[in-house]
Amino acid sequence: MFGLGTTELLLILLIVVLMFGAGKIPQLGAGLAKGIKNFRKTMSDDEPSAKDTTGADDGAVKKD
Repeated sequence: MFGLGTTELLLILLIVVLMFGAGKIPQLGAGLAKGIKNFRKTMSDDEPSAKDTTGADDGAVKKD
């Protein structure tokens, strides 16, 4: 996982707790999860339109 060991992860967690406080961490996690969910939904909604705009498989290209 990005080359981070247990010590580094614990240090990052400690810094986050010191910066935001223990009470704010669940709110941050919920906000992050909501953002990831919206991002995935947006990406899955955009896939069909991205395939349609490429014109790769519509056979419109004619050779002389």
